[in-house]
Amino acid sequence: MAALPSLCLCRFNTFLGSFRPSPRSFKVRVHPSLPICLTNRKLSSSMSQPSSEPAATKTDSPTAGNNDDVLVQYVVLRRDLIDTWPLGSVVTQGCHASVNAIWSHKDNPHTLQYCSPENIDSMHKVTLEVKGETQILNLSEKLSTGGIAHKLWIEQPENIPTCLATKPYPKSIVSMFFKNLKLCK
Repeated sequence: MAALPSLCLCRFNTFLGSFRPSPRSFKVRVHPSLPICLTNRKLSSSMSQPSSEPAATKTDSPTAGNNDDVLVQYVVLRRDLIDTWPLGSVVTQGCHASVNAIWSHKDNPHTLQYCSPENIDSMHKVTLEVKGETQILNLSEKLSTGGIAHKLWIEQPENIPTCLATKPYPKSIVSMFFKNLKLCK
């Protein structure tokens, strides 16, 4: 592997702060054709907890302070599958739909804001449930008719519609489509 320029090593060490891995447990591989993205954001000890450094975007965000306009992604699972499939399998279906909905709209301004470094540790998702296949198909049709971008996940090769997820939207725009559904418990 070619040596990194000293500037890159300096920035990399600054980014890691006081973290010093042992030579046996940590390797860094840099592909020469991929850019290195370095930020001044401190690493969090937990992926689900925000970093200890205050994020400037909490108050700078156009959605801050207005709960109706917070960016949210809705994930809808089928209750009949929750009751008959292993829980991990159903959760995985929801993950597939969620990632697909975000990736398919990765250049959308709402998606960019939802996944921005400032907001990545404070994503809002609402997980709901419908009774079965007919209801998930009807909901997908209702969302399509309403112009709400979403992914209806069809498990292959069985060809079973298992769940759906929207791309991130302001809650005020999308919540009316889900007001009659129950939270998934």
